[in-house]
Amino acid sequence: MFNDPHLSPLSGVPGEARAPIATPRPLRVGMIGIGTVGSGTWRVLRRNQAAIAGRAGRGIEIVAVAARNVARAAAVLDGAEGVELTDDPLRVATHPGVDVVVEAAGGTGPAREWVLAAIAHGKHVVTANKALLAVHGNEIFAAAQQRGVAVAYEGAVAVSIPIVKALREGLTANRIEWVAGIINGTTNFILTKMRDEGLDFAAALGQAQALGYAEADPSFDVDGVDAAHKATLLAANAFGMPVRFERAHVEGIRGLQAIDVACAEALGFRIKLLGMARRDLEEGEGEDPGVELRVHPALVPARHLLAQVDGSMNAVLVKGDACGVTMYYGAGAGSEPTASAVVADLVDVARLAADGTAANRVPHLAFHPHARQDLAVKPIGAVRTRHYLRVPVAAGRADAMAVVSEHLARDGVSVQAQQMHAGPAAEGDAAIDHVLVLTHEAADARVQAVLERLREVPDLCVQAPVRLRVEMLE
Repeated sequence: MFNDPHLSPLSGVPGEARAPIATPRPLRVGMIGIGTVGSGTWRVLRRNQAAIAGRAGRGIEIVAVAARNVARAAAVLDGAEGVELTDDPLRVATHPGVDVVVEAAGGTGPAREWVLAAIAHGKHVVTANKALLAVHGNEIFAAAQQRGVAVAYEGAVAVSIPIVKALREGLTANRIEWVAGIINGTTNFILTKMRDEGLDFAAALGQAQALGYAEADPSFDVDGVDAAHKATLLAANAFGMPVRFERAHVEGIRGLQAIDVACAEALGFRIKLLGMARRDLEEGEGEDPGVELRVHPALVPARHLLAQVDGSMNAVLVKGDACGVTMYYGAGAGSEPTASAVVADLVDVARLAADGTAANRVPHLAFHPHARQDLAVKPIGAVRTRHYLRVPVAAGRADAMAVVSEHLARDGVSVQAQQMHAGPAAEGDAAIDHVLVLTHEAADARVQAVLERLREVPDLCVQAPVRLRVEMLE
């Protein structure tokens, strides 16, 4: 069919053969830490090397590893040749034979030093360390921008879910209105156990620890700090703002009671620990412009897709003005799920041209530095949501619902639904009823003021009232 004698095979130029394409040298990786994340990265790179090289355009090879326990690291590497082992992370960070450093050790102290040293020596960085970036991200990204290297961190936000890539690339045509997600697998596992098995928090946490989902000290997870690190990075990518972890409102699930999980279910909701970032108002469109950045347990309609995310799984919803609502779902923890994201970041680095400049790369936080805005983060008291209230009262108090309604109305909080729930009393204790209320949207500070006033009503509350926010995610 193509028999023109003036054309050489695979050439569009008459009489001229195409020059052979030189195979680029492999991307040389230095790894700091070879624990859960590092060992998974090593296995995935080794197992899928041909497919990864085909996608990256060149091979990706780990050539240096720093580990506290060199003997254990050698066992993980299983006799692999050509890998230099050391117990000095700075040696890897500054190694002349390394193109990109994978920081897989965790923490925010020494890790900052290693990452900044790697950047100063002109090396790209890949990390899944959300705490490092939430606390020191602005400094790290500025250093990388100045040096002209990339810092990639897909594994830092939702492990196997490519949500950073979605925000930075797939959704770039959109004005992002809000991001909401279940972004901590440990707490989602605990909440699932509390709902399905009727366990209290302590028992569900014990199961999570026994199965390895929770650490011996679970504070970062159950107190919401881990989710807040991730929500901070999501907000920065969604809205073009600096990383502002110190301004986030953070609540965990440590104080959540089994009765509220059961009552939420009876009302048609499920409780999830949500990371929320919302920008309702553009500057100049109204009063109180700014960004909501918050982590807390919230009631989600049981019919909603996000309410179906159980166990240690993660999911993130993004609402854009053009795309509408999109949802991303996947494993929220694990060695190889995290490695999947780390290796994807390495592939992106491997695709960069050798002489590529920072201006030609996807920006670290979705927006180029000159386009970022230091948006105000709203105080939690100014945030408007719906609310679930449970007011424990003495059993048989006939006017309890009327008293609660009266105090809500006094502060302009509109009631959507209200009912009395009979609560079983512990042996030897007086019987308790619970006034359950679902409100319409109201400012957080107003609802909190009502709860404080209800506690002062003589002979009304036999225990402290409970408030949880309600997110319809419409």
